[in-house]
Amino acid sequence: MAENGATLSLGKHTLTFVFAPMVHWPEVMVTYDSTDKVLFSADGFGKFGALDREEDWLDEARRYYIGIVGKYGAQVQALLKKASALDISIICPLHGPVLKENLGYYLHYYNIWSSYQPETDGILIAYASIYGNTRRAAELLGEKCKAMGCPEVVLCDLAREPISSAVAKAFRYSKLVLATTTYNADVFPFMRQFIEHLTERGFQNRTVALIENGSWAPLAAKVMKEMLAASKNITLLSPTVTVKSALSEDSKAQIEEVAGELCRAYLAQRDETANKNDLSALFKIGYGLYVVTSNDGKKDNGLIVNTVTQVTNTPNRVAVVINKDNYSHHVILQTKKMNVNCLSVEAPFSVFETFGFQSGRSVDKFGGEPQLRSDNGLVFLSRYINAFMSLEVEQYVDLGTHGMFVCGITEARVISDKETMTYTYYQENVKPKPQTEGKRGYVCKICGYVYEGDERPEDFICPLCKHGAADFEPIA
Repeated sequence: MAENGATLSLGKHTLTFVFAPMVHWPEVMVTYDSTDKVLFSADGFGKFGALDREEDWLDEARRYYIGIVGKYGAQVQALLKKASALDISIICPLHGPVLKENLGYYLHYYNIWSSYQPETDGILIAYASIYGNTRRAAELLGEKCKAMGCPEVVLCDLAREPISSAVAKAFRYSKLVLATTTYNADVFPFMRQFIEHLTERGFQNRTVALIENGSWAPLAAKVMKEMLAASKNITLLSPTVTVKSALSEDSKAQIEEVAGELCRAYLAQRDETANKNDLSALFKIGYGLYVVTSNDGKKDNGLIVNTVTQVTNTPNRVAVVINKDNYSHHVILQTKKMNVNCLSVEAPFSVFETFGFQSGRSVDKFGGEPQLRSDNGLVFLSRYINAFMSLEVEQYVDLGTHGMFVCGITEARVISDKETMTYTYYQENVKPKPQTEGKRGYVCKICGYVYEGDERPEDFICPLCKHGAADFEPIA
């Protein structure tokens, strides 16, 4: 029987065995062939569907992952961390096609799914209707959300759509609306089944709104709240929409209000509906973590900073301190402008990997994709922020290793009421905890990567965050 980490030489090929329990069986093991750089990934990266059909990998892989592996996100994250240290050219799953090109594409989605983060910014409205009145309420909400700028609004009839498809969509989108009639002092069975499928797969990190229908004793919202009570990081919007048999002026007004709450960020992102002089954005500043965006004339750039301070209020001025080694320092010194994006507690670790673990000198951190822009032409983040401010540099102070940019505010928007991410919150809740038990070696203080061994080369570079040996400390 193979042991975890054991190798087997077959002559030309050398196989390494890595245990991956609960991905998705207790005894799962993946195998790496170092000669051809092949990862035999068991159920990982698999999909539904026949191999002789030409079809997109993403939809069926998402449905496969959520349905088969979805409950075991922590175990998948552990496996992805192990895989990040391997030089992989080919992935061979048990189910689905052999993956040979653009492997970062597949790893990207597995990281999103296994960390329970939304994949697509949008709203899924899932409804269970008997006579059509709940459906009409769901449709009206969908129309309102589209009109308010939501990039994607998807309606799902739980009585007619396959449950696996509906559940996969719920995990895909950033917001979820549950609409159902009251049935036997409970919810309609299709809705109960749907919510149970979500909660048993670890559904979390979502904004949820509720629509209930009931002629004399509407109880659906109460039941749905109880069913979601154990789910992590679920934000339940207020008010609950209550429909008594058919839509009325009161329930239509409630739908309008809920649509406004669901689409608050989209309204703030659109030039025609945004309040561009909302200086309450200054209240989002604290000892937190921010993404500062800039542009060098050819591409957009962004970096993580932790020093943003309001220095005067008549007029309002903000100081931003940036390390001179960062490419953004050079860009802002030349262009005299930047956007400060206030990260909220929703921001996942992938945001810090993108903007903190690589340099804009060599990497396009936005991938060349179309982005939302403020009036100064710079990018502001479409997700994971509660406010942003456009700043124009008025004064520069040389601090030796760092530079301080003292700026006036040309635009300020509040995106949400989510709390600003503090450095303490990042350390305790976002930064991965290094798995050091029983290991000897060094751990990266930046990302938690563990280097095993008594000696660490002085020129060692962390394979995850690309920081050098100086940012490693001995395992206690």
